[in-house]
Amino acid sequence: MARAYFLRVVMMGLATAILCSACASTSAVPRPFPMPARAGTPQAGPESASTPAPAASSREPDWYALVGTALDLRGIRYRDGGTDPQGFDSSGFTQYVFARHGVALPRAVREQYRIGQDVRDDLAPGDLLFFTTAEPGASHVAISVGGDEFVHAPSSTGVVRVEHLSASYWAQRFLGARRVTPP
Repeated sequence: MARAYFLRVVMMGLATAILCSACASTSAVPRPFPMPARAGTPQAGPESASTPAPAASSREPDWYALVGTALDLRGIRYRDGGTDPQGFDSSGFTQYVFARHGVALPRAVREQYRIGQDVRDDLAPGDLLFFTTAEPGASHVAISVGGDEFVHAPSSTGVVRVEHLSASYWAQRFLGARRVTPP
């Protein structure tokens, strides 16, 4: 089952790479995804650090908008313990993005891994992806963009960015996926 899943992810990644090869060479972002704010540029709109998080809602979030919010944060530096646009760690990033869309997430990666529905074989935009990196078990979290891509706050030397689930580093460390919806 894991092998079939891996092959499916690799094939989706290849198809995505072929379809998006023109974008990669021009650094263009496919529309209608919003363009990312540049690092160091003041954030406007719902991602602003001065804007309070919306209250938790019982309605289903707009997953497309949630992914757009995550993509808008590309370029923001990693900060251990970070939970806002001044810098994010992985779970601070997911917690911040989901809060902007009315979904409260726990703060820690391991706690986020315990909520929602297991969707390892049915990934969709907005799903939380979990990896085992620094220690056994869930130690890193990202947000599925769709297909083979995810957005995350990767490490102390990185910035929020998009990567591929089929990349050897991430594929070997993929632990599972959860779909979180309001109660």
